[in-house]
Amino acid sequence: MNTNKKHINVVWFKRDLRLQDNEAIFNATKTGIPTLLLYVFEKSLENDSHYSPRHWNFIKQSLVDINKQLEKSNTQVLAVSSEVLQVFNILEETYKIETVYSHQETGLKITYERDKTFKRFCKNNQINWIENTNNGIFRALRNRTNWVSKWEDYMNQPQFIFDGKPDNFLNTEAILELEKALEKTNLETVPDAIFQKGGSNMAQKYLQTFFDERYHNYNSHISKPLLARKSCSRLSPYIAWGNLSSRQVLQKAATFLLTCNNKKQIDSFVSRLTWQAHFIQKFEMEEVMEFESVNKGFHSLKKKVNENYIEAWKTGQTGFPLIDACMRCLNETGYLNFRMRAMLVSFFTHNLWQPWQEATQHLSQMFLDFEPGIHFPQLQMQAGETGINMLRIYNPIKNSYEHDADGEFIKKWVPELRDLPRAFVHEPYKMTYLDQKFNDFEVGVNYPKPIVNMERTRKFASDFLWKMKKNPLVKEESSRILKLHTMADIGDSE
Repeated sequence: MNTNKKHINVVWFKRDLRLQDNEAIFNATKTGIPTLLLYVFEKSLENDSHYSPRHWNFIKQSLVDINKQLEKSNTQVLAVSSEVLQVFNILEETYKIETVYSHQETGLKITYERDKTFKRFCKNNQINWIENTNNGIFRALRNRTNWVSKWEDYMNQPQFIFDGKPDNFLNTEAILELEKALEKTNLETVPDAIFQKGGSNMAQKYLQTFFDERYHNYNSHISKPLLARKSCSRLSPYIAWGNLSSRQVLQKAATFLLTCNNKKQIDSFVSRLTWQAHFIQKFEMEEVMEFESVNKGFHSLKKKVNENYIEAWKTGQTGFPLIDACMRCLNETGYLNFRMRAMLVSFFTHNLWQPWQEATQHLSQMFLDFEPGIHFPQLQMQAGETGINMLRIYNPIKNSYEHDADGEFIKKWVPELRDLPRAFVHEPYKMTYLDQKFNDFEVGVNYPKPIVNMERTRKFASDFLWKMKKNPLVKEESSRILKLHTMADIGDSE
């Protein structure tokens, strides 16, 4: 047994893929002990059905970006493919690990169970493990009393400044030696202009262009599926994977507010960052939402799974142009604005009358900004199964006329309809026989017929769910949920 092992700290990256305002790195580098920066591509997570290659590519790009920043520090991130315990067992063969630093992850059950196992491992191996608060989300809260003030206080604290002195880190040569004992991850990705590219430097560019020019139409374009792609901040994947901290974004916004010409736009943007934290905190406190409705009164709601409906929805072949355009756009680019996301879930759970659990994995795989703390509460909220929110059943036809009046977004993503006159783009199934002949277009051949009757399914879902809201258990649970969180939901951020 080697009793003269070199002592090191380890910073275990999770969803905090940045150097600046990273408390784990800040604390580790203040100890005077060399720090190893580690990211583990956990095979159990790579095989989990909530993730897809677009997520891992984004993470790889983020790590490449970090490594470029670390060149002056003569170090790099040790990026390996394995499981966390296996990696630390191998590290322990060479080094004496003093402390592991990471943030508290509000994630899936699989990551929570992994963390509990890792905690036992640390205790058994006399390793300290310090987990830091992440983005003002607090663990083990019993209620939401004073949560807003606590969150605001956290956000107003000074940022953690990165100290890149080489002596703070395990050097590159030592990391290359470790790679020989582990399964090194290839961080190369194929260039793809469709997806947003990961990394803090790219995140800062999006942040800057938003405040420089794109914010001017934030409120007026936020619900538009085409225009929102430019006028919204597009920061969500960078916050979800930690290329930026929420504090960095909020403090930048607060400074910008002092001099900007249109404060209403920035105020709206900031309010949605608060909304985001509210929902993640809710999920942190009631993680059961990953699997079942937070309101136990809805556990008796049974919906028969229809695989044909689900497949049509996933592939954008429902016969409702805006629904199909949104899904195809999401599948292709990983991004969709909030209203259209809500509409997709509403259509799935209300018009197709499918369990929200059947939508979770496809959507999480497609959302480049997949954030568990937003994902599951929002699915339930849009499905009408919280008992505390206004029941909203989105009408895709109405939304189509209001938010894509000229059919530009539809024609871009549903090319089958590209040559149709504007009058038919939103509801091609209403074309007469002569209309179809004149336009060389056949409903059911060139483009699917609607798979459900919109009005009938909407009425059925509305009547059924409003009746359920009167159920004594639903009411009791609604009261419990409101008391637990001490505040009504901040609303439908779009």
